[in-house]
Amino acid sequence: MKPFAYVRPERTEEAIDRFAAQPGARFLAGGTNLVDLMKLGVAGPPLLIDINGLPLDAVEETAAGGLRIGATARNSDVAAHPLVRVRYPALSQALLAGASPQLRNAATTGGNLLQRTRCPYFQDASKPCNKRAPGSGCPARKGVHRDLAVLGHSAHCVATHPSDMAVALAALDAEVRLRGPAGERTVPVAEFHRLPGDRPDRDTVIEDGELITGVTLPAPPSGARGAYRKARDRASYAFALASVAAVLTVEDGRIGHAALAFGGLAHKPWRARAAEEVLRGAPATAETYRRAADAELAAAEPLRDNGFKVPLARNLAVSVLHDLASRTDTTG
Repeated sequence: MKPFAYVRPERTEEAIDRFAAQPGARFLAGGTNLVDLMKLGVAGPPLLIDINGLPLDAVEETAAGGLRIGATARNSDVAAHPLVRVRYPALSQALLAGASPQLRNAATTGGNLLQRTRCPYFQDASKPCNKRAPGSGCPARKGVHRDLAVLGHSAHCVATHPSDMAVALAALDAEVRLRGPAGERTVPVAEFHRLPGDRPDRDTVIEDGELITGVTLPAPPSGARGAYRKARDRASYAFALASVAAVLTVEDGRIGHAALAFGGLAHKPWRARAAEEVLRGAPATAETYRRAADAELAAAEPLRDNGFKVPLARNLAVSVLHDLASRTDTTG
């Protein structure tokens, strides 16, 4: 491991100032991804700014009936929080589907959003990778890509974003709260991560020096049900081949509110806007769910070995929507 400096500021402004003063610095919270990348030689920050001493770990209700989750709130604490379990079950289920209990006890909300891809070429410093070394190439396109993207990829990158939590947050219309040298701003989770284009080294829209301070969720729609479902190679400690987060309301046999997001298919959590258009106002039937999934997945461009992800994602979406609708319909 390369030598690095370490500081533990007591104030958020101090953390941001230390970052600005040291090019290449990184914020450190749980370290469950960053430390691994440092050990692999993929990341080598000259300075780690430990933010665990900052007051950013609260989970609290907002005045509007939503929820504010601090950046350093641990994944296990968020998953078990009563308000999350009752009002945002998709988020609780997504968090519990990720990693292992030990890692969930360390991993944080902000770190989860910022975790890097698990593409084998990205994690192997001896191999070319446009995300790690722009312009070096993407050997995954013709090499090992079974687990990689079928939506939104480019000639420069076919990596997928590994987060479960971010998929649920995208479907829940959550916003990321940021603070940096230019002040504070919020970004919808669905727009926080980038598609690769010709700059796959940029995972998010976060600006240099900005710190995630938390995530805010709006109040759930009245009568809404939510769920997260994940398909993977083994029952635990495995990243999604495909996953679905959905929030749905049904009244008198017709769909009202519909929000859907896919994971494991793209460089970012994929908010399924085309599918939502098909769902809203339509009969709550298997035919509607299939048409909605097909409308979204029509844009898929699978590579040689990952075409199975398209029917897998379709079947997951249909299954989740059917289950939610059967528990949500307020007919009669």
